[in-house]
Amino acid sequence: MAFVTIENLIEDLQLEVIHRSEETEINIEESDINRPGLQLAGFYEYFAYERVQVIGKVEWTYFDSLDAQVRKPRTEKLFSHALPCVIVARGLDVHKECLEAAKKFNRPLLRTDVSTTQLISQLNNYLNDKLAPVITRHGVLVDVYGIGILISGESGIGKSETALELIKRGHRLVADDAVEIKKKDKNRLEGSAPEVIRHFMELRGIGILDIKHLYGVGAVRNKKTIELVIEMENWKPEKHYDRLGMDEEFMEILDVNIYKITIPIKPGRNLAMIIEAAAKNHRQKRMGYNAAEKLNERLLKYTSKQTKNKGI
Repeated sequence: MAFVTIENLIEDLQLEVIHRSEETEINIEESDINRPGLQLAGFYEYFAYERVQVIGKVEWTYFDSLDAQVRKPRTEKLFSHALPCVIVARGLDVHKECLEAAKKFNRPLLRTDVSTTQLISQLNNYLNDKLAPVITRHGVLVDVYGIGILISGESGIGKSETALELIKRGHRLVADDAVEIKKKDKNRLEGSAPEVIRHFMELRGIGILDIKHLYGVGAVRNKKTIELVIEMENWKPEKHYDRLGMDEEFMEILDVNIYKITIPIKPGRNLAMIIEAAAKNHRQKRMGYNAAEKLNERLLKYTSKQTKNKGI
């Protein structure tokens, strides 16, 4: 299971440490955030203690209004749960009861100057990115006319050579050989390259190419949403290939269905040009225009007209 350590959270979001827990392995596994206003009021049913706890202006003001005799048991009950951490927003002063409870139960107590709404937005974006399901697939990811295309196929079939030709034609490389795919939303996959090989490409017979240095920063990008999969395979005479585009094929990645096109490889085919056409055609379909359906409608009208003319 993916997780984020407290130390990474503190460093990446630049949080001030009020009290650091003695436990070295505190991991955050939930991307949702909880504001413990009801808990400070004494209500603990359905308390999501496994989430990051954020204390904003509302919670702080309510807690500040309580008598000193009430604050201590309320904070001790809150911090007695296995909280990953408590973050105080807006740079608000930390009540001594909270600090004492954090020390007593050994819970991380943090603070930031940003507003509560901004902090929750930062936490959601950060945790959703870090905790997103991720897999690595063999292939090449390119950005062609704004469409993220994952080129797949067996090793040596020409994926990198095709991607290099696309780069020469003004398109951008995202990842070569290994593509890290994250499920960002319910139906959205984002691809990137492992950091160690980012912007590099392996070309058989030549070796390793640094695309960023060879073609400039405009030839690469760090990540891209995957909208189309193009699978390259050697031509099989016995296999039926879709010639009209009426049959829609999908590839399932991390429970998300992505449009898939299979391109048979034969000598003399300009694969870069074919992929450009596939990207433009996919964008047209996304905007509501399907050339195959349009042609089918014309054929049906033509057949119907011919039938009437013949008096059938």
